[in-house]
Amino acid sequence: MSLLLSMAAFALASSITPGPVNIVALSAGAQFGLRQAMRHVSGATIGFTGLLLLIGLGLNELLARWPWLTASIKLAGVAFLVYMAFRLATDDGHLATDKPALAPSLLHGAAMQWLNPKAWLASVAGMGLFAAAGDLMSVGRFAAIYFVICYASLACWAYAGTFLQHYLQEPARLRLFNRLMAALLLGCALYLLLP
Repeated sequence: MSLLLSMAAFALASSITPGPVNIVALSAGAQFGLRQAMRHVSGATIGFTGLLLLIGLGLNELLARWPWLTASIKLAGVAFLVYMAFRLATDDGHLATDKPALAPSLLHGAAMQWLNPKAWLASVAGMGLFAAAGDLMSVGRFAAIYFVICYASLACWAYAGTFLQHYLQEPARLRLFNRLMAALLLGCALYLLLP
């Protein structure tokens, strides 16, 4: 039982702490409501769990053999975060009435995890701690626990964002919020560039 609690504690600490995926969940909840934000939450959870399973089944050995692949993933993740920060920072704060704004999609959430160095680090570290031998039962158990906790953690961020909806109805406030979220994403990107 203590191994399962340790797995759950690791998953919670890794999932609930701020990071780019959590920031997008918060922003999606604030701008589009919980129902729309849950597509991002679902995609990010599925994407992360897929990554976690692949790491547990040996992808980490491939990364160790080809370090340029790890560096490429890191740079792609940084570029993606900078792009998202730019999009948020340049948003005018007006909610389009002629066409509905698009909340982050399920695919967007999954891709974000695959480009998120925090997700890669959590996957490698978690599998190294709890399923280092690559035993299918251990890998599956850890992935199942992580799936539930990751989904709940991201949903909490999206739900927290819904409390900001009323405040963000005014374009100036939405612009300020978007620029704050952009600054946080840019901060994450810059942090990832540090050695």
